[in-house]
Amino acid sequence: MKKVIYPLLSLALLPLFSMAQEAKITADDLFAKARKVAFDSKDYPQAIQLSKQALLQAPDYTDISIFLGRLYTWSDKIDSARTLFHELDKSNTKDEDFFLAYAALEYWNDQTEKATQLTDRGLNYHPQSQDLLLLKAKINYSENHYEVAENTVHQLLKIDPKNAEARSLAKNIEEYTAKNAIGLTYNFVYFDKQFDHNWHIVGLSYKRATSIGSVIFRTNYANKFAANGIQFEMEAYPRLSKIFYLYVGAGYSNNVGIFAKYRTGVSLYANLPNSFEGEVGYRQLYFSDNIWMYTASVGKYYENFWFNLRTYLTPGEKNISQSYTGTVRYYTKGANDYLGFSAGTGLSPEENRNNLLNNASYKLKTFKVGAEYNFSVRQNNLFSISGTYYNQEFRPKEKGNQLDVILGYIRKF
Repeated sequence: MKKVIYPLLSLALLPLFSMAQEAKITADDLFAKARKVAFDSKDYPQAIQLSKQALLQAPDYTDISIFLGRLYTWSDKIDSARTLFHELDKSNTKDEDFFLAYAALEYWNDQTEKATQLTDRGLNYHPQSQDLLLLKAKINYSENHYEVAENTVHQLLKIDPKNAEARSLAKNIEEYTAKNAIGLTYNFVYFDKQFDHNWHIVGLSYKRATSIGSVIFRTNYANKFAANGIQFEMEAYPRLSKIFYLYVGAGYSNNVGIFAKYRTGVSLYANLPNSFEGEVGYRQLYFSDNIWMYTASVGKYYENFWFNLRTYLTPGEKNISQSYTGTVRYYTKGANDYLGFSAGTGLSPEENRNNLLNNASYKLKTFKVGAEYNFSVRQNNLFSISGTYYNQEFRPKEKGNQLDVILGYIRKF
């Protein structure tokens, strides 16, 4: 008899055991599971279902409601997200994450005025919030409110100087803040063997910020090979979108040999996720013939540092000449305050020594190492000093040393 009663009793009590087991699953458990499903598997429908179950157990669990609003946003259920965030707002929610999630929803859906209002309200309650400050800077940058964006990102960098995303954004914003800038540079180049006379190059530039990007006009005077020459240049950085912008440059000189007669260049830059940036483009120099160079670079902001690797490839009749340069910068304050180091091989068309590309010497071995220091005074006065040492094979099996020193000053107004 017992053999029959015990199994029947077990079957009768099984639903009760199951209900007790389910009762042990708390709102926190469901919330944790929803987050895991959302972040690990990107299964937003299941994460939404789990979040709703959690809210049935704990209707006033604000963190879960905010997370559910984010899930609606990521699933393109914009109306559902807005309805949920509106209800949270009516209940006087003051959580930092609420303002961040709600403002991000409106920003991603081009409601920048509403997004700005939300970030400002959130910062009233959480003035040290790095996430809200960064979002506010991004919103104003996207709307061409560069001064507000610059002030916001500088405020963020004071709180956390190692914020790589803010550092990257500060560099982009800096191109648009000052309407005008005048620059003066002096470049001294010393040769121990290759040439009898040292070189002197003076550059005067004017930069104008426009709604689509900055434009720079520059005049260079040079004394090379005991002869004088003048070059005129124009550069522009038109902005194509939140991610892409261009570099477009051109130059002319009637003093061929001291400068290239013509020079042109175009690069496409991309501000990539995780504080990366990339570039592809070309440079062209014309002396008596064209020299075409193709360039690519990748950069990365990490805490106070910026790392960059650049290459120039110059096709020839028999081979492809290659130039590589690695650069590391350590930022001490804003976008214009840093200490930098570089090392590489080959000659670059960006250098004032680019007229050496006019002969076969660019195919010979060149090693270079340099350092630079940039600092600002009251943000409107920018000073720079840099030095680069070159060891160049200017004839087969014959090397010479060069030292390149540049002093610079820019006044923004």
